[in-house]
Amino acid sequence: MTNIQQQAPGTAAPAKADVAGYAAPDGASPIHWFRDITRTDIARVGGKGANLGEMTRAGLPVPRGFVIGVDAYARFRLDAGIGPALDRELATLNVDDSAALQAASARLRAIVEGAATPPALAERIEAAYHELCGAAEQDCLVAVRSSATAEDTAEFSFAGMFESFLNVSGGEELVKRVRSCWASTFHARVLYYRIRNGMAAEMPVAVIVQRMIQSEKAGVLFTVDPATRNPDLMVVEAAWGLGEVVVLGQVTPDHYVLDKKSLEIRSRAVNRKEFMLARTDAGATTRIELASDPRADAAVLGDAELRALGELGRETEAHYGAAQDIEFAEAGGTIYLTQTRPITTLGTGQGAQTPNASAASASSPLLQGLGASPGIASGQVRVLSSPSSSAELRDGEVLVAPMTSPDWVPLMRRAVAVVTDSGGMTSHAAIVSRELGIPCVVGTREGTRRLTTGQVVTVDGKAGTITSGAVRAPGPVAPTAPAVVGRAAPITATKLYVNLGEPDRAAEAAAMDVDGVGLLRAEFMLLSALEGAHPRQILQEGHADDLVQRFVTHLRVFAHAFAPRPVVYRAMDFRTNEFRGLRGGDRIEPHEDNPMIGYRGCYRYVREPDLFALELRALADVRRELPNLQLMIPFVRTGWELRECMALIDASPLGRDRGLQRWVMAEVPSVVHWLPEYVRMGITGVSIGSNDLTQLVLGVDRDSEHVAPLFDERDPAVLAAIHAIIAQCRRLGVTSSICGQAPSVHPEYAEQLVRWGIDSISVNPDVVDLTRRSIAAAEHRVLLAHARDGPAEAGAGGDGVSGR
Repeated sequence: MTNIQQQAPGTAAPAKADVAGYAAPDGASPIHWFRDITRTDIARVGGKGANLGEMTRAGLPVPRGFVIGVDAYARFRLDAGIGPALDRELATLNVDDSAALQAASARLRAIVEGAATPPALAERIEAAYHELCGAAEQDCLVAVRSSATAEDTAEFSFAGMFESFLNVSGGEELVKRVRSCWASTFHARVLYYRIRNGMAAEMPVAVIVQRMIQSEKAGVLFTVDPATRNPDLMVVEAAWGLGEVVVLGQVTPDHYVLDKKSLEIRSRAVNRKEFMLARTDAGATTRIELASDPRADAAVLGDAELRALGELGRETEAHYGAAQDIEFAEAGGTIYLTQTRPITTLGTGQGAQTPNASAASASSPLLQGLGASPGIASGQVRVLSSPSSSAELRDGEVLVAPMTSPDWVPLMRRAVAVVTDSGGMTSHAAIVSRELGIPCVVGTREGTRRLTTGQVVTVDGKAGTITSGAVRAPGPVAPTAPAVVGRAAPITATKLYVNLGEPDRAAEAAAMDVDGVGLLRAEFMLLSALEGAHPRQILQEGHADDLVQRFVTHLRVFAHAFAPRPVVYRAMDFRTNEFRGLRGGDRIEPHEDNPMIGYRGCYRYVREPDLFALELRALADVRRELPNLQLMIPFVRTGWELRECMALIDASPLGRDRGLQRWVMAEVPSVVHWLPEYVRMGITGVSIGSNDLTQLVLGVDRDSEHVAPLFDERDPAVLAAIHAIIAQCRRLGVTSSICGQAPSVHPEYAEQLVRWGIDSISVNPDVVDLTRRSIAAAEHRVLLAHARDGPAEAGAGGDGVSGR
């Protein structure tokens, strides 16, 4: 019988098991013990660290440990004097040039790993390590893992991208490995993922130090079936030895499906495990071949273990209030949970579905594997053995590989589907394919041998089949709507919009249960249209008309996909440091010490009306056919600059368009004073940018890792500003919305915004379903309160977000 080692928060850990609850020292920075951390501490300890602390406080069986906070990296960067060197490298970074990206990554990591850790910081780290080991075991084995502030959140998983170091022993070795974790934030795959997702090139990273569990078996538990998105089923995948073989897709693990309510086993697929990874007595990892071992074809988990895991899965999901992706390990008959994260892919589109999908599935398959990411797509096969052959893969081909790792992500973005020899539902290929919304079949065993480059196949990511030939559609096919987990989406009075920026995701997002686009970012479209050049450089070269037409093409994609639903386009809001990275930008753009609050937004349009005129021409061209496209002006500081900007719009072809809605972003606190004047000028909508508003209310540069722990969208001062803006909009009779990061990251934000009377909320595509349900629940509670207590002022009842 498997034991589940648990304990109440704040109690001492049993001597026989390394579980959470280790008595904290004084708690002073930079060391943060698990028992002192909650899920709200992402800014201090990163996503992974915050989850481990939250699990610990919930009484879940977590190996004990601590986190070296992001402030430690900031201190190291400053005291070691490496900041200028890092900034120089990042200023010229080009993630689309694979060779240049790899070279820059190597230089960045060498800068970090070659610097000396400040002695005072090293002493604190070593002291915490010895405290963790205990007096009887001064040099225990620990796992050292990176924990980024955007990792393992509802928005981004960063699946497998950061470095981990296992079986680290000794304080001196630990300090060295901490530097290696810091350096891993500059791996080429991390830089590519971050920048492609619109994040900063350098982000704070914390480091987790945790007692090692020498697992005899390990795996991953999904509390919702990620293939069918059925909330009544849980999926467990497991293999012998260490869990890396499951997460990295190195073997095809056993696959179990459980009924979430009864914990009965619905299905059990026991696969052949060719090898396992284990630890030697010296702490090294060794590969053990299982060809002649009876364990190769034996079930890893028994019924009692599966039931125990199911109970833990239900408990974890109930605690977080959302579907979870949970890593576990078992040693000596005890189950430990080593990580949990939100499942980031339940709202993703289903790939390139076609009307003839059933016919494709009915054909005799060439190969059968595990359907890991739903959808059907056809294309030519490209068999690759390593990501170093990336130049061979053409857009729209089916990528066939032995397995994938984070280094494969740039290739996967170009593929129409992915097929791997090994791996399960929780492998890297499966997780990333679901994030990208492309079909994926894993665990085919012989895909790289049976399929040949140039062969045309159809991949069914739900059925897990690869069939010969292409599924042909009679004409253009609209993508199918993403499956909602188990229940019909509720109808809400508060409109739900989506934030977008990349044209190739427009059709997929338009199929979701959303009321339109609340934030259409100009930046991704402009980067494509500009083809790497500064817009003024293009003007000087005489190619302004070409630039406008390229931009019109991108805008039309969004407006057409969502018509007649509104699409609110935020005008170009590059900062000077971002413009400097474009061809010709270094001689055109001024240098600013703090470009975040510098020459940008509305003021820039007033100073450079010829560039702003290009955007207005493109908008006017699209609106002649698609009048659902609207305009939003970002970073408006004062009334006089908006007045000048509105005059530019009036003088443009858009000025004659009486149906045009003119919005402003509420990012600068001065909007509370100026809003009545803005409305008199003709503004009809206000969208709160919670990121910049938080920065300016709290005086925190959100690009500075030194003050990152102070950035908190739930601070009462920020909430008071948001409440005041919504209240002003209600009094003035204009639409209020929010498009900042906060509602996407903190679901509880939605309820407070509804209580204050906001008209719409715009979130990232992956949290559309969760936010719609949060809005519905909030509206229901408001109605009940109104019926019970009578009408009250919007927002009465205090702060329901910060918990302070």
